[in-house]
Amino acid sequence: MVFNTGMTGYQETLTDPSYHRQIVAMTAPHIGNTGVNDEDSESGRVWVAGYVVREPSRVVSNWRANRSLDDYLKEQGVVGIAISGTRALTRHLRERGAMRAGIFTAPSEPVEELVERVRRSPGMEGADLAAEVATAEPYVVPAIGAKRFTVAAVDLGIKGMTPHRMAERGCEVHVLPANATYEQIMAVEPDGVFFSNGPGDPATADVSALGGVLEARVPFFGICFGNQLFGRALGLSTYKLRYGHRGVNQPVQDMRTGKVEISAHNHGFAVEASLDGPFETPYGPAEVSHVNLNDRCVEGLRLLDGRAFSVQYHPEAAAGPHDAAYLFDEFCSVMASVRDDAAPGPISTSSVRS
Repeated sequence: MVFNTGMTGYQETLTDPSYHRQIVAMTAPHIGNTGVNDEDSESGRVWVAGYVVREPSRVVSNWRANRSLDDYLKEQGVVGIAISGTRALTRHLRERGAMRAGIFTAPSEPVEELVERVRRSPGMEGADLAAEVATAEPYVVPAIGAKRFTVAAVDLGIKGMTPHRMAERGCEVHVLPANATYEQIMAVEPDGVFFSNGPGDPATADVSALGGVLEARVPFFGICFGNQLFGRALGLSTYKLRYGHRGVNQPVQDMRTGKVEISAHNHGFAVEASLDGPFETPYGPAEVSHVNLNDRCVEGLRLLDGRAFSVQYHPEAAAGPHDAAYLFDEFCSVMASVRDDAAPGPISTSSVRS
């Protein structure tokens, strides 16, 4: 059971693969006002295990809607529950941390037996879930307009808006399964490599493919779970947050500029790293690039050579603020710079023999 502090964007939350095997409680008191449409889903299905709201909207009021939230959950076979105590539930989770939970209707079993069933359910620590939500087969999202770059995107639970944001910038995105090897990634002949968001414990993931990418000095960009795997590839550890960050209102500071971005989050784990300056890694010096102003946890990492960076939050802004959209431009700039450096320069006439 986790809570989400977003006042909007519930359709994107429901369809975000990072919520796999989690019951989500919304802190906003009124959910469902704008209904559900066919354009805003982040994947082909609802991934939350259950949905908790204080008061579901009785009326759908948006010109793009084609069904209600209630109809959508029924269609997807996902249980939702309306309770008056979502504020108390959120305070309970804040004080005690995210925990296992269950939703039951008219139980015939004693409450003690239901609680025991919940306690027997698996926790999130040690859970290897990326392969359960990722694509089984590679697919391509074509560039919008002229193609500028080829990107190999490893799907760990990718949101649909993420390759779209890259396609808007002229990237042809080859989306690969979560277990893609270094050889499979490089077979795409990418200008850059991207690791996506996703559910589960990053300590369970194999980072050898990412290590190969960093060793080859191919431009790399990761978000959320991809940030955690980048940290592990750099030799850092990860840990489970007490109740996580989930919503569209988290203040994050860029350590390089001091600028504060309001950002969208959905993660229960974080990277352990020093905020005091650069540190050594197998791929050269790195530093923490972004930090959360609420609890000072690591929100971004970067190699000092500029070829690899990641953030813990969601710059694709679906749903959420657009403050961090520049990170996709930064990724494209890195790819362009590396490609320009690799291009053969003009031949000097003085070096040509007659």
